[in-house]
Amino acid sequence: MLRSATLKLQPAPIAVADNNRLRLFSGSANVPLAQEVARYLGMDLGPMIRKRFADGELYIQIQESIRGCDVYLLQPTCNPVNDHFMELAIMIDACRRASARQITAVLPYYGYARADRKTAGRESITAKLVANLITESGASRVLAMDLHSAQIQGYFDIPFDHVYGSPVIIDYLASKQLTDIVVVSPDVGGVARARAFAKKLDDAPLAIIDKRRQAHNVAEVLNVIGDVAGKTAVLVDDMIDTGGTISEGARLLRQEGARQVYACATHAVFSPPAVERLSSGLFEEVIVTNTIPIPQEARFQQLTVLCVANLLGETIWRIHEDSSVSSMFR
Repeated sequence: MLRSATLKLQPAPIAVADNNRLRLFSGSANVPLAQEVARYLGMDLGPMIRKRFADGELYIQIQESIRGCDVYLLQPTCNPVNDHFMELAIMIDACRRASARQITAVLPYYGYARADRKTAGRESITAKLVANLITESGASRVLAMDLHSAQIQGYFDIPFDHVYGSPVIIDYLASKQLTDIVVVSPDVGGVARARAFAKKLDDAPLAIIDKRRQAHNVAEVLNVIGDVAGKTAVLVDDMIDTGGTISEGARLLRQEGARQVYACATHAVFSPPAVERLSSGLFEEVIVTNTIPIPQEARFQQLTVLCVANLLGETIWRIHEDSSVSSMFR
């Protein structure tokens, strides 16, 4: 059974629809999420023509005056990544040429984030390249959720707001009243994320899975650092791509005596064979958010999709009102 939930926030204190300087537009990557954000803000999505030429080139035209307006463009750069990123760049350029006062690229999911440093010779740092391209397109600032690596914020020379999907997931887990929870990081690189997650779950204990990656999208799990026997293990990651890392982690946790295993991630990338791995019975529940749209064929019995529209809407409102974003979930 598919379930959904959302972070409980108060509606924006003043109807944004009355503020004619704020505009919200959506690319084609996740229109349902953009519509939910617009609903939270009490406004409609801005009208826009989007079409393709015969050779596949994109054409975008804004269908209302945005001169002097603060424009927010919501577009996760998910699969097909190149198409969605190019669409975002064209949207930014169209708004810049339409004399928008400020253009904020709202990226619920930031693609090309995994190559965020050089680990070998003669390779690109695509996270930095994408940052350069967004800036050069004309964006004034960026709002992103759960970056693969927090250091990506430093790749931008424009204001950058980074928010997390964990409050939505933590609220949902709290409502389930689970007992004997241990938060598990699926690798050493995710320890900081898991530690912050555990702190918000009443300072739950932390465990770490030690693994070594042989190649991209291939993981070898070695052992568990920490006590998981007889406990409810909550695996926490920023994204689930092919599901290899988190599934191998769950299998190891079962072998080490974990009573239940839950998987939590903000971004449901779900590249094949993720669905087969995640629905194999290793997990009591796989909890993700709707930063990336999940097609019907990628949904399964154990999947729970939580909505982040209220969180994004509140963040947009606070940016627009020049109030604090970091104080939202203290």
